[in-house]
Amino acid sequence: MSTYTQILYQVVFSTKNRERTLLKPNREALFKYIGGILNNKQCHLYRINGIEDHLHIVTHLHPSVALANLVKDIKLASSEYIKREGLFQNFTGWQSGYGAFTYTAKEKDRLIEYVSNQEEHHKIKTFKEEYIELLKEHRIEYDEKYLL
Repeated sequence: MSTYTQILYQVVFSTKNRERTLLKPNREALFKYIGGILNNKQCHLYRINGIEDHLHIVTHLHPSVALANLVKDIKLASSEYIKREGLFQNFTGWQSGYGAFTYTAKEKDRLIEYVSNQEEHHKIKTFKEEYIELLKEHRIEYDEKYLL
């Protein structure tokens, strides 16, 4: 028998200290690189987007892939890629944590649309405000001191 899953995640993480280093001209190269990582791990990338200080990744997780390992691999490999290619001159790394939120298949199109519109969304709301909303929406308890 085959294994069938629908594990849809929105993964969110920030640059170290929320530094605004992910400048628009080279973001697309970073997004393609991260897409390649996901593809190599047999995960399906639905959408990746972000602004200067954080990224959102909407992906289906292959059942053989552990979320924590995937995020660690994305951060390590993309950090090395950014530095090797000189994509973002002042980039010093990614924050130590991340947020990961699950969604049903029915929510997929709305989620993709939300992530697609990050630049517009952040003209109104900061990353911290957005992140707190996500934590509350998913009923995740958090400590304000870790939200910088």
